[in-house]
Amino acid sequence: MSAQAVALAPDNTPQVEPAVMLHECRGLALVVDDNPDIANMLAAVLRHSGYVATAAYSSSDALATALARHFDVIVSDIGMPGMDGYELARVLRAMPEYRAIPMVAVTGFAMYDDRERALAAGFNTHLSKPIEPLALKQALLGIGH
Repeated sequence: MSAQAVALAPDNTPQVEPAVMLHECRGLALVVDDNPDIANMLAAVLRHSGYVATAAYSSSDALATALARHFDVIVSDIGMPGMDGYELARVLRAMPEYRAIPMVAVTGFAMYDDRERALAAGFNTHLSKPIEPLALKQALLGIGH
């Protein structure tokens, strides 16, 4: 049975909003991918997992967003034009507020050394595209979120 939100009407009688699912908020998540469809899909997976998710479509937008608001987890593509995900991770890790937050690399790069490169750049884990929603959820649980 799903949870329902209850609000009080002006006469203080409960009004049930049946379509609202109540989740424990796991924190704020930033999803970075230059493909808006992928970024929005990953953000939806995170929302379904209890995060308040924001999508950014470039590393520069992600940096501006991360400076304006502190995130509890970051999920980022690697292969992006301009600043790639490796550089984004290094820049974020240099900031005191992002030194220890969980970071997940999601990428179409699946060569023999891509996982090691992602870890060396500051990511906690590396997932290859196409991303399975359950694999993303499990990765976040495995790195402490």
